[in-house]
Amino acid sequence: MNENATHTEIVEALLEKLRRFYVFPDAAEKICINLQQHLADGDYDDLQDEEFFAYALTTHMQEICHDEHLWVRWHADPLPDEDEVLRLNEQWTVQQQHQARINNYGFHKVERLDGNIGYVDIRSFYRPEWGGDTAVSAMNFLAHTDALIFDLRQCTGGYPGMVALISSYLLGGEPQLLNTIYWRDDDTTQQYWTLPYVPGKKLDDKPLYILISKETFSGGEGFAYDMQARKRATLIGEQTDGGAHPGASYRLHPHFEVFIPIGLPTHPITGTNWEGTGVTPDIATAADQALKTAHKMALAEASKGLGTH
Repeated sequence: MNENATHTEIVEALLEKLRRFYVFPDAAEKICINLQQHLADGDYDDLQDEEFFAYALTTHMQEICHDEHLWVRWHADPLPDEDEVLRLNEQWTVQQQHQARINNYGFHKVERLDGNIGYVDIRSFYRPEWGGDTAVSAMNFLAHTDALIFDLRQCTGGYPGMVALISSYLLGGEPQLLNTIYWRDDDTTQQYWTLPYVPGKKLDDKPLYILISKETFSGGEGFAYDMQARKRATLIGEQTDGGAHPGASYRLHPHFEVFIPIGLPTHPITGTNWEGTGVTPDIATAADQALKTAHKMALAEASKGLGTH
């Protein structure tokens, strides 16, 4: 099989997956037309490097829709086929859970800063059935502080269930709808709500500051976006890139994988999400200055007595 035939097969497999799964069918068709035109023009004929071919496909998809959750990746080792995926799924889950434990389920640091300001550095929102106890412990550690700083500058995403658990400590009153996600792959809609009860003390009356950066992505952006929309927090740092659509990986070829957004989140207050636009900080500052700025603001707010108990 010559190289061009392989490229054609990969592009055709990609077109099939996009038309079947991409959460925006109209955009999927535009992307497919673009890819077909590049293929017909011979733009992939001289790409001997498989990794660069994957990069070219990614670029040609994103130039149409600017969706950073949409990409093709080349793997040196063969990818499992569908039967192997089913067999390996349990093993993969065990490996992921082990990695989550090593990462302390995303909670990199929880501490009291000077002036009784609570600080938590979250790098990922892991599944609540894995890290729920760790999240509860972190929130309870912060119970007697006078203001809160949530550091999401290195948070690259995670599961909306964990976002809902943590948000349940920060929002008072009756359960609140956080997000609605439509899943195109199985044509279902799923809602995420805050919980009616949390183990320990709620933190909904404490001033909240959230640090964001260019690295904050996906679920990290979603948490900040929601708290900002509810006027619950002051966001400090840098504009984020804007990756809102959750997705899934599909095998195109023994060495090529595509990640396709299959979910569309809709926020109950804004009626939209942060895809492509990112989250805009209330106070713009360099990422490395965000904590200092937030700590100063938290101390000033706490000194007014608004966060004392």
